[in-house]
Amino acid sequence: MSDKRKRVRVQGSWAKPPQKPQHPLAQDIPPVSGSWKSGGPSFAFHEPSDPLKMIPEEKVIENAGLYEISQGPTGVSRLRLIPGFVPQEEADWMFSKLLSELPWSQKTNYRMMGEAYDEPRLTCWYGELPYTYSRSTMDANSEWHPVLSSLREMVEQKLGLRFNSLLCNLYRDGKDSIAWHSDSEPSLGPRPVIASLSLGDTRVFSLRKQPLPEEKGDYRYVERIRVPLTHGTLLLMEGCTQEDWQHQVAKEYHDRGPRINLTFRTMYPGEGCPSGS
Repeated sequence: MSDKRKRVRVQGSWAKPPQKPQHPLAQDIPPVSGSWKSGGPSFAFHEPSDPLKMIPEEKVIENAGLYEISQGPTGVSRLRLIPGFVPQEEADWMFSKLLSELPWSQKTNYRMMGEAYDEPRLTCWYGELPYTYSRSTMDANSEWHPVLSSLREMVEQKLGLRFNSLLCNLYRDGKDSIAWHSDSEPSLGPRPVIASLSLGDTRVFSLRKQPLPEEKGDYRYVERIRVPLTHGTLLLMEGCTQEDWQHQVAKEYHDRGPRINLTFRTMYPGEGCPSGS
């Protein structure tokens, strides 16, 4: 058989006709749940199992007065704000003297894992006892600057309290700050009273309530307070404020001049004074 005849047989009678694609009929296609042909899925609204939480509106304290900021199982937390405690001209002179004459230095602190970091501000300490916080200690210093001694007397006479120690903070500009914390070291005793005097540019003093134990450290829904501290203003924190609240001075991203913050407190030897004293 010639090659020509072989090719005819393969292409002709011996060759199978090509398969045509099989298209299923519409009635053979099962409906798909949720498709547009079946009308779409149906949804039912269910109430959330957990109650909705609202973020409380931040409160602002600007006017002079005594403010009860919380009351709970631990007791009452109070702030007392006294703007203009030091008159303008006297405050200007004191600020200039303290800025230039105090032994300001940058303290090195340590995080939980032992990592060292420099505080984003300058400090100095006055008191018969050393002061330890953030895992580093400031040495005792009983040589009070005359301006600081005068201010301590003014604060004690106004409040009817006694203070034996002073932590001075210098915020050089808006980049200097102090992070969220409480002044709750054992050496300050239970429910310490802190008198904070501000000199220089205005900075915002912020407070936030400690979350309940069941919140597991979630600060998103806690109460918050802002207190703009102006030149010559005295702020008193007392009651359970250090136990139930935290405070900070945050960084600011616009021009700020230097600010000096003087925090008068009472220190106790050892582990602090007995409860209730």
